[in-house]
Amino acid sequence: MATILLIIIYIAFIGLGIPDSLFGAAWPAIYTEFHLPVSYASYVTLVISCGTVISSLVSARVINRFGVGAVTTVSTFLTAAALLGFSFSQNMLWFFLFAIPLGIGAGAIDTGLNNYVALHYRATHMNFLHCFYGVGVSVSPYLLSLVLSGGATWRDGYRLAVGLQTAIAVITLFALPLWGKIKGAQIVENAAPPRTVKLRELVKMPAVRAVWLVFIACCAIESSCGIWGSTFLVGAKGMSVDKAAATVTLFYIGMAIGRFLSGVLAAKLTGWQIIKIALGILAAALIALVLPLPAAVSGVGLFLIGLGNGPLFPNLTHLTPQNFGREISQSVIGTQMAASYLSIMLSPLLFGVLAEHVNVSLFPWYLFLMLILLILSTVLLCKSLQKQKAA
Repeated sequence: MATILLIIIYIAFIGLGIPDSLFGAAWPAIYTEFHLPVSYASYVTLVISCGTVISSLVSARVINRFGVGAVTTVSTFLTAAALLGFSFSQNMLWFFLFAIPLGIGAGAIDTGLNNYVALHYRATHMNFLHCFYGVGVSVSPYLLSLVLSGGATWRDGYRLAVGLQTAIAVITLFALPLWGKIKGAQIVENAAPPRTVKLRELVKMPAVRAVWLVFIACCAIESSCGIWGSTFLVGAKGMSVDKAAATVTLFYIGMAIGRFLSGVLAAKLTGWQIIKIALGILAAALIALVLPLPAAVSGVGLFLIGLGNGPLFPNLTHLTPQNFGREISQSVIGTQMAASYLSIMLSPLLFGVLAEHVNVSLFPWYLFLMLILLILSTVLLCKSLQKQKAA
């Protein structure tokens, strides 16, 4: 039973990833059809992220009342309905409107399933969980590229995604009886009782402030690649819209592979060792992307960015109890998620402004700046943790 439910959870996390990459891959076709400024994509993602933040803040109360399974099922149906609304939208007002339920549904799925896996399954399963998110974000731009190359429109690509999302929602619906039966899956060591720490107390901890910066930089790279990667390939590298959508899929494939390998390596390497390897890959990838090389090399660079950046989020999250203590880890993780969502909201918006007022070719340099912030904040985090242990 525990294994079957874990498979259902993985499938649901694929559904979480499908909408996240679809909009960025489709945006070059959308803003061309509607004759919009390129930066408007950031405003849509801002609305989606606001819905995600609100959903995350109230998710504990809702999940405690209705259960993780029910919330996951309803939220997956909600995201499918939002995608269907996107496919029929005739102007940006409708995009903003349907972005709200898309964000609310995604936030509930993300928060509920992450917490459930953390409580009931091993750390390796957490890495695999995020690997399956990578599968979801890889599938949708690839399918969109097939739809566009076949002569159909971005709307048809969205409706194909609706079908996939609805199928996943139906699977979670039939799996509802399993949630109450899984008792033996829980693998939790004896630990001190959890202690809630207020935000003003956490702000005073240098290591907490440093880890916020790490999550901000990590999520800025991921979200910016997802939203602007396709537009960069079209505007700066001269790719067609359908080929750019297919190429940006390499980023998501790299992210999925990176998280899968991270889950495998977790049996032999520590979380910090995996993070150091990932940072090295990420640095090499961004150097390749910054150099004036052919468009095909940019595709390889995007793949390596996903490969290097993908393992950072799950491993940093898994290290939280070790870094800050099990009793306050939930409080710290809550603020880490808030920092992540803040970055997801603002970093693509910031680059959208740069792209509109300067040039979309600044994209690699923007990512390189985020890499510098990521490396510096990681070093700061390690030093702060050492001082914390010595105190």
